[in-house]
Amino acid sequence: MSLAISKTAYLSEQDYLEAEKVSDVKHEYFDGEIFAMSGAKANHQRITMNVGSAFHNHLKDTPCEAFISDMKVRADRGNKYFYPDVVVSCNQDGDSDFTESPRLVIEVLSNSTRKFDKDLKRKIYQTIPSLEEYVLIEQDHVEIEISRKSEDWHSSYYFLGDDVTFESIGLTLPVLEIYQRVENQELQDFFAKHETTTTED
Repeated sequence: MSLAISKTAYLSEQDYLEAEKVSDVKHEYFDGEIFAMSGAKANHQRITMNVGSAFHNHLKDTPCEAFISDMKVRADRGNKYFYPDVVVSCNQDGDSDFTESPRLVIEVLSNSTRKFDKDLKRKIYQTIPSLEEYVLIEQDHVEIEISRKSEDWHSSYYFLGDDVTFESIGLTLPVLEIYQRVENQELQDFFAKHETTTTED
């Protein structure tokens, strides 16, 4: 989900949290400034729902929960709050609207957020002691990047035809399942080729 470049005067952490409860627009919080979140396009929502639904079903009998889009992550001792596209927490307290202990965070990339998600936000998330995996999913082409604490945050990449394992929750999904119903040129070419091959057979 993209960030509108919209700053306000300095807000304290508490003022931000109180304002966010009654705001019609979600905002991320970064060192006293807030940034309005723009609406997500269909492909972005398809990826988020595909992953979130698979996680929800996988985790339903465990202490862990998957949250989509509306659960904030608190970082940097409260100096920063983000809304990941998908977050898994295994230590969520009551009915709070944020978590301080994410195990896995997923961001679906867009042109407007790619640099922030891949660079600065990645570094901030990786300072959270509970985080085990940070996942970046492209929507305009098929590419999934996972960096894992167990691998010193080095990145692994997954593409069409691969299976991807979310090690922190013990779930493996085909990349194609994550991109179900997503419409981009790479997927259109893949299905056209597959259809042609099937017809020839």
